[in-house]
Amino acid sequence: MSSFNRRTALLSLTAACGLALAGCGFEPTYGTGGSASKFLGEITVDAPTDNRTYILTRELEDRLGRNLNGTYGLSVSVTTDEDSTGRTITGTTSRYDVIGEATYALRDLATGEVLTSGKIKNYVGYSATGSTVATIAAQEDATERLMVILTDQIIANLLAYAATTAQ
Repeated sequence: MSSFNRRTALLSLTAACGLALAGCGFEPTYGTGGSASKFLGEITVDAPTDNRTYILTRELEDRLGRNLNGTYGLSVSVTTDEDSTGRTITGTTSRYDVIGEATYALRDLATGEVLTSGKIKNYVGYSATGSTVATIAAQEDATERLMVILTDQIIANLLAYAATTAQ
């Protein structure tokens, strides 16, 4: 019979990782005085122009906080395209990919200077094998999932920028 205890091993590994991170100067990005703390609550996201940018803006404000008078402004434009990726034997499209591309720019509102910008791209898929109503619902859900993914990528890029510019 083995005396190996998984809980003890996991606790030991967690403690070792914690000590290693503490020794290297690890600091949480969102922590008090963290590299992203100056951006949190200080970004005003531009008003949405359509349903896709509404979802993206909602997700960005959910993560960054809603601020109408921030120090920084974030502009985002989104384009999407659909490709059929699956066909049945009869030639009917059964699956679509929604490809999205977001271009963003973080700017200092006082000077108008663009601090960082970028372009990100991702995709999601949905099935078109159900009824018309089910297909439309799947398409709308895919668009929402895509905007959440693009938001996550934008936030990751903003946090990386914050980490490189921290004093």
